[in-house]
Amino acid sequence: MFSRIKCRIDFVAWREPRVALWVAAGGVAVGFLIALEVSARHYGLPGPITNQAREVVCPPKSGFLLYASMALMMVVLTWRQRFIAAGAAIGIDLAFLVVRWALGIRISDGHPFGNGALWVILGHAVIAVTRRTGRERLLLLKGVGLGLLLVAGRKAGDIWLLITSKTRPTVFDPYAATADHALGNPSWLAGQLVRASGPIGAHVLNYVYIQLAVAAVVVAAYQLRNVAVERRFPSHHLVRTFLVIGLLGPGIYMIFPVVGPVFAYGAGGGHWAVADLWPNTLPPIHTPHQIPFDEITPRNCMPSLHTAWATAIFIHSRKGPRILRCAGTFWLVATLGATLGFGYHYGVDLVAGVVFALTIEAALRALERGWDRSGIQLVAHGAAVFVALLLAYRYLPVEMAEHPWVFGPLLILAMISVVHGYVRTTGLWDPEARPVTQPEPQPEPV
Repeated sequence: MFSRIKCRIDFVAWREPRVALWVAAGGVAVGFLIALEVSARHYGLPGPITNQAREVVCPPKSGFLLYASMALMMVVLTWRQRFIAAGAAIGIDLAFLVVRWALGIRISDGHPFGNGALWVILGHAVIAVTRRTGRERLLLLKGVGLGLLLVAGRKAGDIWLLITSKTRPTVFDPYAATADHALGNPSWLAGQLVRASGPIGAHVLNYVYIQLAVAAVVVAAYQLRNVAVERRFPSHHLVRTFLVIGLLGPGIYMIFPVVGPVFAYGAGGGHWAVADLWPNTLPPIHTPHQIPFDEITPRNCMPSLHTAWATAIFIHSRKGPRILRCAGTFWLVATLGATLGFGYHYGVDLVAGVVFALTIEAALRALERGWDRSGIQLVAHGAAVFVALLLAYRYLPVEMAEHPWVFGPLLILAMISVVHGYVRTTGLWDPEARPVTQPEPQPEPV
């Protein structure tokens, strides 16, 4: 009898709408990864599933990311379970180091650690299926799913970049570079500043740039700090925004393929570059056209997803303590400096990235609280501005370059209008708690 009751409880838990949504999202994610695996195999390369399976034994590409993913998974665990999980991950990594040393295996690519973290994440998936039931099983599976999604998102992103380079033989860099004159060619200025800062400044910016996902996990871990006690996830958090940005952004790469100034106008592009101009000489203003490029360099500039992710980190860090707010601000500023200073992006990419991030964040917030007129208007405004930016970059670059004092402020004002709309609307959604007025003391009756 108790077995029947238990099975019925499990079945009812799986029938809940939110649980069904998680199951559907998981199914879509698996289908998406399988499609990317097939696409990668078409080009003779391993896909995201194969690459992730290899990291169970082989040195991972990013050990920091795997440990960050494990930290994200551990938000559903108690403190005792977290210490056990962390100790197990470190112990497994030490065992891998000893075995590789004994066999004389040298690591030339990737990190010598991180396998232990992946083993712990997969181990908790097994524990959830075999040792947990009902809501506890679902909660642990959600934690494992979040951790694996962060890793899978990185692998899927790598394959997306491959697809952009293989399917888009020409790039739109001359359009973006010409339109960038309206903003004063900030990539050229930032590139000169980074060179003047020497190796220390370049190293700091490079670390910030490549460890963006780790910064996101720090903010997400703060947002999810009460999951282990409340036994449920908050309705909205940074990981959702981070993943949606990574899912939708590469689709824009296919529409507006751009490789970046260091490749199209610098030494990074080799003989494919228009000229070796970045960052010393500004590109000339002329009627732009598409240019052919190699099948290796990703077309991943428009919009700047690093800017979009850094903007999302900044937004979600606003409700944290002062140190988290300062970290979010630093990561945003440093990411903008790195994307421009290393020649990975044009200024117009960054403007589009900010608008892209705010529009997605607004849509997720509106979905969380229920769509109403203010939410629809905010998302529609952000989407309209984003489309208008892409159309202007594509069809009005010469006019933008010839009239920078008109189009430059217009670009900034368009971005500010989305920022202002987001701040104003979400401020109405989340009003600050008003202080409770204390009643004035009344004279006691005689």
